[in-house]
Amino acid sequence: MSATEGTHAYDAVIVGGGHNGLVAAAYLARAGRSVLVLERLDHTGGAAVSTRPFAGVDARLSRYSYLVSLLPEKIVRDLGLDFRVRGRTISSYTPVERAGRPTGLLVGGGEERTRAAFARLTGGDREYAAWQRFYDMTGHVARRVFPTLTEPLPTRDELRRRIDDETAWRTLFEEPVGVAVEERFTDDLVRGVVLTDALIGTFADAHDPSLAQNRCFLYHVIGGGTGAWDVPVGGMGALTDALAAAARAAGAVIATGHEAVRIDTDADTAEVAYRTRDGKGVAAARYVLVNASPQELAALTGDPAPEPAEGAQLKVNMLLKRLPRLRDPDADPREAFAGTFHIAEGYRQLATAHAQAAAGELPSAPPSEIYCHSLTDPTILGPELAARGYQTLTLFGLHTPARLFDRDNDAVREELLKSTLAQLDAHLAEPLADCLATDADGRPCIEARTPLDLERDLRLPGGNIFHRALSWPYAEPDTGRWGVETRHARVLLCGAGAVRGGGVSGVPGHNAAMAVLEQD
Repeated sequence: MSATEGTHAYDAVIVGGGHNGLVAAAYLARAGRSVLVLERLDHTGGAAVSTRPFAGVDARLSRYSYLVSLLPEKIVRDLGLDFRVRGRTISSYTPVERAGRPTGLLVGGGEERTRAAFARLTGGDREYAAWQRFYDMTGHVARRVFPTLTEPLPTRDELRRRIDDETAWRTLFEEPVGVAVEERFTDDLVRGVVLTDALIGTFADAHDPSLAQNRCFLYHVIGGGTGAWDVPVGGMGALTDALAAAARAAGAVIATGHEAVRIDTDADTAEVAYRTRDGKGVAAARYVLVNASPQELAALTGDPAPEPAEGAQLKVNMLLKRLPRLRDPDADPREAFAGTFHIAEGYRQLATAHAQAAAGELPSAPPSEIYCHSLTDPTILGPELAARGYQTLTLFGLHTPARLFDRDNDAVREELLKSTLAQLDAHLAEPLADCLATDADGRPCIEARTPLDLERDLRLPGGNIFHRALSWPYAEPDTGRWGVETRHARVLLCGAGAVRGGGVSGVPGHNAAMAVLEQD
């Protein structure tokens, strides 16, 4: 579509061509509705994209979001998406030094192997038995809760009855998750591995009374009804490319380079004003679905904006000539990096890092986790790179709130990157720098993004990857039937800031489309 003066009418105009907006577009178009997607950038995908970030290097990385767990198979099936994921045989590896010797905990590779790894680290079977009981409990919750994400919001009591396990309800929904971790586990490293799922992109202590960490933990253990985090074949961009193709095939019009600037609405209709490099226009709609943050929604409608939720992560993408060797003689790098490689994420380390960041200081031992996409899906590498043994690494740093970067984003980014990689190097038998590939200009293939970078590049308020603090997956006052409703009858929020949003799920897009179709 090209920009023109005048007004064009659609059943639905979707503001933003991220994955949720594309899901909504595909559902509505397949239902016979006329749909226009307005995307300000020259491409669709939002944060779920694949790019070649290093000059002259044929490696297509999932630049921002990178793993899939919360995307319901229902959406893939309903929309006929040409999209696949691959499971990881290794869940995680966490290096540590015990009694002056390098060792670590490998979770995965079969039950007996995992049991032996726990025994080798902790000296007995107690921690592994506790691990099994704990994740049996979260697995039960996942099987009961995950299917509800694409249904109208249950009430709190309805979800509690559906879970039908008072211990699980108290553990995950009522008490700080730190209580459960400390009651069930004794080993500091094991405690830390469990807690990390409560802290991804969430700046909170294990005992935060707001339970923000519990909500984060819940979303990280319910995906797919199993909690497994899978690798998107072809990179995250393969998903959004498939969604865009499905939407177009169903008749949706996707207009890139079209930035929405205002939404005018009453009880019956709405209009979206937009601008392009060449002009401006107005699109009339029966419904407007906003695939953007709650702050952007407020700016478009002229409503008071909510306070942004602060982001708290460092994102680093790397390309290596080879995987580094590890100090732990029992660890194979191809296994250790295939799952989630935890760094400086012991329980006490996480508490210290949070306390330091809350006091306005960079953590002295920044916690982070890494995984290697190309070990599970080598298709993201060009044939020559794959043949030469190149590998990707993606690092996600915790407890680095946006406020730490306010004084000098560039300088603090470099300081934090240096100290984060130093924590990794402490567990390697060779410096990571010796393994980094170089681009066409001879520069190391490594890039880092802070919350302020994400705010600038992706318009994420505060750099928060979830758009706002994650919500409980049940109805609360003013959440509406589907969790996508706004105070404007004809305007719905279909981005990550909707109830049950956050992560690459497509759930808000699905639910916004269902809300529209239900009202027609």
